[in-house]
Amino acid sequence: MKILTLNPPFLPKFSREQRSPAVTKSGCLYYPMWLAYATGVLEEAGFDVKLVDAPAQGKGMKEIIDFAKYFHPEMAVLDTSTPSIYNDVGVAAKIKEVLPGCTTVLVGPHVSALPEETLKLDPAIDVIARGEYDYTVRDLARAVEGGRDFEDVAGITFRRNGTILHTQDRPLIDDLDRIPLVSKVYQRHLNVRDYFYSICQYPEIAIITGRGCPHRCTYCVYPQTFQGRRYRPRSPENVVEEFQYIAETFPFVKEIFIEDDTFTVNKKRCHEICRRLIQAGSRISWTANARADVDFETLKLMKEAGCRLLCVGVESGNQGVLDNIRKGISLGQIRKFFKDTKRARVLVHGCFLVGNRGENRETLEETLRFAKELNPDTAQFFPLMIYPGTEAYRWAKQENLILTEDYSQWLTEEGLHHCVVELPGLSNADLVAFCDRARREFYLRPGYFVWKLRQVLLHPSELERTGKSLKTFVKYLLRGTFSQSHLVARST
Repeated sequence: MKILTLNPPFLPKFSREQRSPAVTKSGCLYYPMWLAYATGVLEEAGFDVKLVDAPAQGKGMKEIIDFAKYFHPEMAVLDTSTPSIYNDVGVAAKIKEVLPGCTTVLVGPHVSALPEETLKLDPAIDVIARGEYDYTVRDLARAVEGGRDFEDVAGITFRRNGTILHTQDRPLIDDLDRIPLVSKVYQRHLNVRDYFYSICQYPEIAIITGRGCPHRCTYCVYPQTFQGRRYRPRSPENVVEEFQYIAETFPFVKEIFIEDDTFTVNKKRCHEICRRLIQAGSRISWTANARADVDFETLKLMKEAGCRLLCVGVESGNQGVLDNIRKGISLGQIRKFFKDTKRARVLVHGCFLVGNRGENRETLEETLRFAKELNPDTAQFFPLMIYPGTEAYRWAKQENLILTEDYSQWLTEEGLHHCVVELPGLSNADLVAFCDRARREFYLRPGYFVWKLRQVLLHPSELERTGKSLKTFVKYLLRGTFSQSHLVARST
């Protein structure tokens, strides 16, 4: 049976799979990683699968529909996101129009949080695969192929005779070593040069070494809607095997991005992976997501094993705000972490998120001062982006802070993040304006210019990723995100 796994066409370079989907200011384009993992599982089960990433490949609706008519799949699995959901449903409906016998399936955090609401958007949608869907779409494909009822497939919401039905939740996958290596799926279906992460050396490959996150941050969408709070790791042997495969198969790739929510959550395992990479003589550098609580001993070992940079959510320079969003970390811990990363010569990309509960004009300034004090290699400043299924979304909705329920308004016309939250004393315009100013004040410091120049002179490999980022980033740095007239107004 033929199956199409599709990252649907939308805006050019729309990065649907990042935790806050948008067209980015730095030109980032994420891999359709979860679709790729599911593609590997489907292929291993014997299905004929085509993975198509329309935004990365520059394909529009007509090209996708023409391909669907040519390939003629019996099932189509489409990734979705909150700001693109109406578009994504429309793409699925068009596929259904030209291929009435095709079972249309939507996946992703948004539809997992709102399965009934999504099904009601269009009768052309047959099934929602909720949460972690690798084995869900496999079992669903077997049911479609065998003409069996969908009620035996765990983890889905579907329509039958006008009634919406939910099957039992699917247990999270514990043995992740059984999932095919995602880099092998990339090799068969994608061009890795289409993807760019501004914090990584280009070209890079993104993988997952563990799913889920035990921390309780109120805003983070994946643990709350998609993969749970329990960290489920691949074995160190399996991870090192993939590093070696990437090095051998993609000799031009300069970096691996470990996209776990928090790669360093298990210190013992982190050490074991690093030791095995050192023993294997791995020469490829890597970047990972981490919390600002990694000790110097671990940082030093990670550096020896090839870690170049850590992506860290600092979020705020005010302890009260950090406590409100359940960050579970202190300003003192963060300061020590940044000092230790500099000692260990590990770069840091710092993420700062404003507009959380308890935010005011003074806490905004505390955050900007804190960012300058920490002085990460790069920094991003974003207003809070809320997504259905998260505690942050429930809080904002309960407090009547959400300006509109029209998900298409989560983006600007260019596809940039739109601010749809306002706080007492801080409008969405205020939050956007602060982020634009913070970005300028951080990056336009003379000391930062000197540091960056020294970095690219001493490490020429940093030049390409810096140059690629600047091509798009500099225009937003100078002009800001958008004019006041483009801001979302409260729906009436």
